[in-house]
Amino acid sequence: MPENTSATVEESAVPVATAPGSAVKGMKKDKPERVASMWSDARRDLMHNWVFLVSAVLILALLVIAALPGLFTSGDPYAKGFCDLSNSVVPPSGAHWFGFDVQGCDIYTRTIYGTRNSIIVGVLTSVLTTLVGCVLGMVAGLRSGWLDVLVSRFTEIWFAIPTMLGGLLVLAMLGTGNVVTVSLIMAVLGWPQLFRIMRGAVITNKQNDYVMAARALGAGGWRIAMRHILPNALAPVIVVSTINLGVYISAEAAFSYLGIGVQSPNISWGLMISDGQDRFLSAPHMVLFPSLFLSVTVLAFIMLGEAVRDALDPKLR
Repeated sequence: MPENTSATVEESAVPVATAPGSAVKGMKKDKPERVASMWSDARRDLMHNWVFLVSAVLILALLVIAALPGLFTSGDPYAKGFCDLSNSVVPPSGAHWFGFDVQGCDIYTRTIYGTRNSIIVGVLTSVLTTLVGCVLGMVAGLRSGWLDVLVSRFTEIWFAIPTMLGGLLVLAMLGTGNVVTVSLIMAVLGWPQLFRIMRGAVITNKQNDYVMAARALGAGGWRIAMRHILPNALAPVIVVSTINLGVYISAEAAFSYLGIGVQSPNISWGLMISDGQDRFLSAPHMVLFPSLFLSVTVLAFIMLGEAVRDALDPKLR
């Protein structure tokens, strides 16, 4: 065997140094591994949670019904001649699944169109309370001192006003109510809960090590608030807002049932329940079907909120 064989083998085993940024031809660069985050873990957990999937399908169906009620019924409850007194209190049949009410109006069509007002009230109120609560909570949590004390004391005083009782009082004073009025009143009375949750989450997160590290590296206050504190503080707010959405829908139904919420000619599930309460024993279908839609809607949003809470809370995994 030649003497230079071992030397040749040793030289071939030595790795070849390459200049920075250069790549060996024919070799593929390793793909960077995806960094796991709270939101990615939560999304993966939700996709395997049957409670979330069922509630999400129900809510999606309700949103489609609210946006396009004409796809689910050929009638128009706002059209002239829609109601016929000759059909008063006619029970359900194959042609009319939910029967007729006292005025001879098709309950199925009215229930479908009533979905829109109920969903709008819930979504609009939740959005308003979340925006006001998050903005004030971020300001109070980030800016400690007299500003935090002032906003917190004002919120505690405002929080002492019961939402339902305050809404009843204001709507009774106004005399008439509609979707916008009911949403604004509940939002004005309901934002303190989101404020307290947001403020507490901000105070907790701004003391974490990654925030201190970002501050030590020279990151500005706005960047720290938007990139590090806000994404981690939103989790409890999203959970409570989702659950509250169902609560606001039921509150609107209660206001309409008492005659101070959405009024005719507008349609609301609570208003339909109020119209059928006097004939509950003789014609239970007048109350049954709008009550069923109301219960399913509220339950779907509460189930969604519970599923999101379980996914975002690491202690519950």
